[in-house]
Amino acid sequence: MKISVCPATYILMLLFVLTAGRTYAQAADAQSILEKTSRVYKQWSGMDIRFTSNIRSDKNGVSESFEGTLVIKADKFVLTTPDGITWFDGTTQWSYVSRTGEVNITTPTGSDLQFINPMILLQGGRRDFNVSYIGESTSANARMAYDIALTPKKKSDDIEKIEMQIEKSSSLPAKLVVTMSNDVQNTIHIKEIKETGHPDEIFTFPENKYPDAYINDLR
Repeated sequence: MKISVCPATYILMLLFVLTAGRTYAQAADAQSILEKTSRVYKQWSGMDIRFTSNIRSDKNGVSESFEGTLVIKADKFVLTTPDGITWFDGTTQWSYVSRTGEVNITTPTGSDLQFINPMILLQGGRRDFNVSYIGESTSANARMAYDIALTPKKKSDDIEKIEMQIEKSSSLPAKLVVTMSNDVQNTIHIKEIKETGHPDEIFTFPENKYPDAYINDLR
């Protein structure tokens, strides 16, 4: 059985019950950690990310894993997974489905983009979440990291909680765990993240490379 899950599964959370004073201090710390990560992102001309994703549902007794890449430049991105490729040029989104050879063209909303590109959280999307500092841990790269938790301020039909592991030395995310309200959980390990520069053209659908694709314009 293949798990059907919204691409939103790239993000973070876990809340502890603390005294009012300490809760405030930890929230402030968590916000400052995310702000530092955001500054690194804004200073870079772009980034290439390689990741592995494990999506599982204990309720349905199923699990699947895959590798993918995410290329980002400002609000533009290209997401590649075994199921297909998604291009976004800042306004229009093209989603190519490998199995069917179909390309769906849409004009996504801000919340739609947050589901696909987790870095949206670092650019202001986190305003929609309560932020909590969990503690410290060791990343898969054997580096010390902060653990940050986020929960939606408004009840969501999609995200229940999100956890983010941010390495201290680089201020970059190392792991994201997103728990959905339908009992599906997506754990993303970031294998590599590096600064790169790409021309704007790569963020639009290359029609010449997919001459037989069926175009489904949903705008």
